[in-house]
Amino acid sequence: MEVNGTSALVTGGASGLGRATAEKLAAKGAKVVIVDLPNSQGKTVAGEIGAHFAPADVTDPEAMNSALDLAEAQGPLRALVHCAGRGGPVRLLDKEGRPGSLDTYEEIVRVNLIGTFNTLRLAAARMAATEPVDEERGVCVLTASVAAYEGQIGQIPYASAKAGIVGMTLVAARDLASRLIRVTTIAPGLFDTPILARLPEEVRDSLGKTIPHPRRLGVPGEYASLALQIIENKMLNGETIRLDGAIRLAPR
Repeated sequence: MEVNGTSALVTGGASGLGRATAEKLAAKGAKVVIVDLPNSQGKTVAGEIGAHFAPADVTDPEAMNSALDLAEAQGPLRALVHCAGRGGPVRLLDKEGRPGSLDTYEEIVRVNLIGTFNTLRLAAARMAATEPVDEERGVCVLTASVAAYEGQIGQIPYASAKAGIVGMTLVAARDLASRLIRVTTIAPGLFDTPILARLPEEVRDSLGKTIPHPRRLGVPGEYASLALQIIENKMLNGETIRLDGAIRLAPR
């Protein structure tokens, strides 16, 4: 897929992996629409990189359709990079032996997994209505996590949701193949995003040293580079790619 001149939607684009991806796509000539929550820095970021901002919750069909309308106003939608998500700790049993929070579990799964399905289905419908260009209509890049494979204690809702995205990937790619739309997922390891930025520097350094090579946290630009390569390389389809420096998470 040629990036220059392409209309691209990036969810979670106000910070972290999404922002880096939006910046890289815009620098390559894409017409980028950033989707993030209304109280995010999305409008400011969009202004800084020459993109557009659509405030939306990825689980809200109406809001996401409005964001897609804005993307299509820039031209036929060809690329989706879905980075929006959230974490949060839930144990099966708390310290007193009481069951963990079902409400929190449902909320995290809803944002990460249901939000991914909602965004993917709505974006795919827009892509499917376009004319093919050089063998394809569009490409969708989803975001899982290495927690899908080695979720740590307390990550059960996050790991469940991210494992669901991994399971979704090949099925979605096969489902959309007849429409000439590709679907590929990135599973990042430990990245220097705003969530980890809240931790003390010594803790972040310690986390980085758990990665075999390179012995540091990943930087958002490395995620963005892979997302761009997926968009540009037509044979990348139906696969989840670990981007983790060979880390395998310990139980805690």
